[in-house]
Amino acid sequence: MTTHDLPVEAEASAEPTTTMTFTDLGLGAAVLKALNDVGYETPSAIQAATIPTLLAGRDVVGLAQTGTGKTAAFALPILDRLDVSQKSPQALVLAPTRELALQVCEAFEKYAAHLRGVHILPVYGGQGYGVQLSALRRGVHIVVGTPGRIMDHLDKGTLDLSELKYLVLDEADEMLKMGFAEDVETILADTPDDKQVALFSATMPAAIRRISQQYLHDPEEITVKTKTTTSANITQRYLIVSYQQKIDALTRILEVENFEGMIVFVRTKNVTEELAEKLRARGYSAAAINGDIAQVQRERTVNQLKSGKLDILVATDVAARGLDVDRISHVVNFDIPTDPEPYVHRIGRTGRAGRTGDAISFVTPRERGLLARIEKATKQPITQMQLPSVDDVNVTRLARFDDRITAALEQRERIEGFRDIIAHYMRHHDVPEVDVAAALAVVSQGESPLLLEPEPERPHRADRDRGERPQRAERTERGDRSERGERRDRGDRPERRPRPSDTRMATYRIAVGKRHKVEPRQIVGALANEGGLSRGDFGAIQIRPEFSLVELPADLPPETLERLDGTRISGRLIELRPDRGGPARRSDEDGSDRPYRKPRHKG
Repeated sequence: MTTHDLPVEAEASAEPTTTMTFTDLGLGAAVLKALNDVGYETPSAIQAATIPTLLAGRDVVGLAQTGTGKTAAFALPILDRLDVSQKSPQALVLAPTRELALQVCEAFEKYAAHLRGVHILPVYGGQGYGVQLSALRRGVHIVVGTPGRIMDHLDKGTLDLSELKYLVLDEADEMLKMGFAEDVETILADTPDDKQVALFSATMPAAIRRISQQYLHDPEEITVKTKTTTSANITQRYLIVSYQQKIDALTRILEVENFEGMIVFVRTKNVTEELAEKLRARGYSAAAINGDIAQVQRERTVNQLKSGKLDILVATDVAARGLDVDRISHVVNFDIPTDPEPYVHRIGRTGRAGRTGDAISFVTPRERGLLARIEKATKQPITQMQLPSVDDVNVTRLARFDDRITAALEQRERIEGFRDIIAHYMRHHDVPEVDVAAALAVVSQGESPLLLEPEPERPHRADRDRGERPQRAERTERGDRSERGERRDRGDRPERRPRPSDTRMATYRIAVGKRHKVEPRQIVGALANEGGLSRGDFGAIQIRPEFSLVELPADLPPETLERLDGTRISGRLIELRPDRGGPARRSDEDGSDRPYRKPRHKG
């Protein structure tokens, strides 16, 4: 394996190089025209190093994080050398999740805009087989899919890879973490030996190194280090707030911040819908985007955000990948990410194209450690902000009300038309002008009050000494309260995660266990990906020697159960079925068994 030494500036970040254009990389006219359409001018570091290597026919191992432009790095050379006359699949891209598979498909379609007759097919769990089978029968050039569903098609004989020329492993380390290692190796072994392989991974664990040595031919290793520092033109702030107070805190921030477009990041797809609905109920133009959103609807939503018809997008990390909208002025981390890297990617959605941007993170008292990790990794302090007060909100509302009056006064012709009407009313009702203006303001405002009511004053110490319940002390500087004080503060308690949907759970048996070296995270990742489940849908997981027991909602629809039954973990069909041997026992994160016993009640 040879290593490609990148220039210092390319190693330091994934920013575009300043001396090279896409024309210099050897791409054809049709692909270059598509790049011009989408506004790409200079290649990123991974693109500049990878595209010429792949065009030359070499295998590649690319070490690069998400967000470095690696999709174009492998998609453009594939499209440039595609033989449209060949109807059987020429290129296969394996991705760990259906969200990423859809994102890669979207990129291929965008870059193939000026190539006639190119057919690209996404293949993933959760989509009906009928659509995929029809497309495969008609003929496709590029297949992008998750390993489990690709294996299903290979087992059924519905996917012919005998003439495959190009194979890409995208986010290979994530595929291995989710238990797809055996599937990936089976697919690699069942494809032509003379195919060209590109493997992209954020890290290089031993398993990835072994796969690259076994299945790639003299690959060139290209490493691009992403920046862990955030852009200097993004103002970063955080707010200490309990989980229960987050929606009210967000509403107040929306009132006082002068934002154009905003992305609000949350951890789960269920919360995207809930939060977007709550924001719409408060009068904001908001929509959700997550892995369950159909591609057509996703495109429509993003276009609405770009055009200004939509102001707030509530999104998960995966759903927001590749999102590039200039008018996003603010990013709000409604749920702070657990790692610095997603934080950098999230706030990078604002402050683009030389603009300034704002990033605000909600931090519960027990998440201060996460905040410290982010500050240490990015080498930039994040400034604490205070929750906007009632007075702050009212000042902003009055200023906006003044602006509306000023804008109306500039419409001279319409003003003149109403003067006689107002004068007529004043003559016949003997009402001062200021009262008429106030009455018209009431009509304009409707039932909602213009100003918020003042917050109730906190009782003085003397009142508390007389036996009144003590109120929570206001927060001052970061970390100035003792842990004991935090425990007493009911509002600072961490979110109590309810049992999944608060619905009845059922125990299912799957045909993988300790002997197959599975871990709880692999089970959750595979079932969530193939069945469209959220992590909140999982209860107890117990891994036994030959099988595992998993608690899932008892009311799963038949089509979900059918998809889950065909799921593979560590290369094995899980053969999902209800367990008749009693409830699952709790297990530690490392998979060790500990019986779950209901608490005994006295009496």
